[in-house]
Amino acid sequence: MVTKKKDSVPRSGRKKVVLAYSGGLDTSVAIRWLQDNYDLDVVAVSIDVGQPGDMEKNIDRAKGIGAIAAYALDAREEFAEEYVWPSLKANAMYQGAYPLSTAIARPLIAKLLVDVAKKEGADYIAHGCTAKGNDQVRFDVSIAALAPNLGIIAPMREWVMTREEEIDYAKKNDIPIPVKKSCPYSTDENLWGRSCECGVIEDASKEPPEDAHEWTVSPLKAPNKPTYVDIAFDKGVPVSVDGRRLPPVELIMKLNKLAGENGVGRIDHVEDRLVGIKSRETYECPAAVTLIKAHQAMESMVLTRDVLSYKRGVEQRFSELAYDGLWFSPLREALDAFVESTQKYVTGMVRVKLYKGNVEVVGRESPYSLYDEGLATYAAGDEFDHTSAKGFIYVWGLPLRTVAAAHKAKMKVVDQEPAKAAPKKAPRKKAT
Repeated sequence: MVTKKKDSVPRSGRKKVVLAYSGGLDTSVAIRWLQDNYDLDVVAVSIDVGQPGDMEKNIDRAKGIGAIAAYALDAREEFAEEYVWPSLKANAMYQGAYPLSTAIARPLIAKLLVDVAKKEGADYIAHGCTAKGNDQVRFDVSIAALAPNLGIIAPMREWVMTREEEIDYAKKNDIPIPVKKSCPYSTDENLWGRSCECGVIEDASKEPPEDAHEWTVSPLKAPNKPTYVDIAFDKGVPVSVDGRRLPPVELIMKLNKLAGENGVGRIDHVEDRLVGIKSRETYECPAAVTLIKAHQAMESMVLTRDVLSYKRGVEQRFSELAYDGLWFSPLREALDAFVESTQKYVTGMVRVKLYKGNVEVVGRESPYSLYDEGLATYAAGDEFDHTSAKGFIYVWGLPLRTVAAAHKAKMKVVDQEPAKAAPKKAPRKKAT
């Protein structure tokens, strides 16, 4: 991880708070708000997990607003290796649809905030999450799991300002904020995906407008010829694209581009937030969707039927824990250990076809493949012992035949029993 820090000014004697700083309006205003309302010195921390923006400008802006220190942390490699790859091995998809792009970045950001807080001797950590979202839970729970002694401040939960009120506050306090075209959506981006909500997207009956998408072209405008991509795995981890070995960050970025150009990775999902609200979200996860599909295909070649079946339940629980902010829980770590044990032979190559919004697995091979063409074929070269089928079916079906015979015998006994006469009803009394 690459770290850049702007030198601190002399300490004022006040306690410190480490602020997760994005460089946007909310967290820029939060610097001054924390100083005014909590009488704290602010240490701003910008963490790069693959989102757009200039980290250098971020920390300069934070210092200009009044932060006594500002860090820029490049965490993309750690994010890919320690959070994305474990999630890929678990085929993690919340409610079978969402690859958890935002959810799995939050525990890493929380961990790095805690690291800076310990280094700076801070007493608090602050973040810009609102009271209605999942991220507040992910930050608060992760921080508490890693450093229960640190206090947590969430300005957006306390001040409940509108965007216009925040802008007025910034102007009143001479806070430099980035001037940009007003966006009707709330977005979040990292290597593993882009989320988009608010605006017209909140009407779940309407198709998301095209301007809500940035990473993917419309399938209608995607190339008329399919793109074939070979993805190689080594123990569950993707290591090369089309024969070229790539480091994790570069590999994910390349597949985001390739799949996005073919309209792959758009997700329209009404999901259940942890706070009890159903929320309509749209996601763009070109690399995630492609890699999960390819990884599942590789597993189907090398894992036994019972392992695949049991792993599906583990994958669902893993996804729920990650979504619910419990990345650092003992259960998630235990499930991760199980998943890791299944990846020993998940090695080989998968060929996918990207075409107009779809990703289709069209080929796979592995030195550990359990697929035996000699056993599977119906053509010449069939090695299956056909005479064994009758005996196998007899033994396999024996419990059911035993049950059926026992129930049939019992029914005969019941049918032979004389019917009992219905009890006579007492005569009704006539009214007098």
